[in-house]
Amino acid sequence: MGLGREQEVEIHKPPRFIPGERVRARLHVKNDGTYAGKNIGENLVRKGDEGYVRDIGTFLQQFYIYAVEWVEHGTIVGMRARELTSLDNAAACGTAEIAGPPTKE
Repeated sequence: MGLGREQEVEIHKPPRFIPGERVRARLHVKNDGTYAGKNIGENLVRKGDEGYVRDIGTFLQQFYIYAVEWVEHGTIVGMRARELTSLDNAAACGTAEIAGPPTKE
């Protein structure tokens, strides 16, 4: 107890972002050693950078990892939901309206 570990299992809920969604980085993200070709501690993404979600994966069967393409840098970096904010309003609400045929009243 009190180890400061996250208890919530994210994958029990739908992903917060969808492929193709435009997002902005909420934090600076540095290489923790898992990004090949960059030094440990080197900035990969800066707060305010804008990119697009390309794919969604999971980590430890607990968290969603969003593969975000940062077009300005020409890189793809795995990001957690807490590190991103949506720039597409409909997707930010977690719902998408689907237009059906008109109903007669």
